Amino acid sequence: MTTVRIPAGWPATEEQARAVQDELRGRVVLDEPGPPPGTGRVTGVDVAYDDERDVVVAAAVVLDAATLDVVAEATAVGRVSFPYVPGLLAFREIPTVLAALDALPCPPGLVVCDGYGLAHPRRFGLASHLGVLTGLPTIGVAKNPFTFSYEEPGVRRGSASPLLAGTVEVGRALRTQDGIKPVFVSVGHRVDLDNACAHTLALAPKYRLPESTRHADSLCRRALQEATA
Repeated sequence: MTTVRIPAGWPATEEQARAVQDELRGRVVLDEPGPPPGTGRVTGVDVAYDDERDVVVAAAVVLDAATLDVVAEATAVGRVSFPYVPGLLAFREIPTVLAALDALPCPPGLVVCDGYGLAHPRRFGLASHLGVLTGLPTIGVAKNPFTFSYEEPGVRRGSASPLLAGTVEVGRALRTQDGIKPVFVSVGHRVDLDNACAHTLALAPKYRLPESTRHADSLCRRALQEATA
């Protein structure tokens, strides 16, 4: 497990964090399709907190995209680097997530975040932020629609409907299993929305959530228990 320090110059206020978002948002690449689903590697990242101890743990789990077998994994532990502010959650997580990705023994390929990309009030959620900083293709697959609206997609696996900010599509509600609540997919960086949805379906053959998220969630929870024992 890698131990992480808060980077020098890391934003300390909401104003500073929003200025960073404004600066980096223009670097998001939206005109690349991304890697073909079912090829190469896919890495899930997730974090777990112990706010009483001021500890955050990140996990990165690399899967073979064709078989969904685990290829590699890494964890990192650090101090919570920013207070809880809706819309600025990436600033609590990014340093530790970057350290977990850096600790991997192989390239991560596509990175799948348990959260948002363009489906964000400032159009710059964790998936977009992480993609710009690393240059990696990234997508966000969230468990809820945040502040956005959508019509319920069809009941069959693969059904989808636009996730809307007013009249602007910022992602999709995607049914990954028949009759099960949808997940909410958004582009992060260097992947288009159709491909992001195709990757999500390929990563969720049996359960609502992608296998990348399931593995990363389990690993970061175990790592948090070890770090705070």
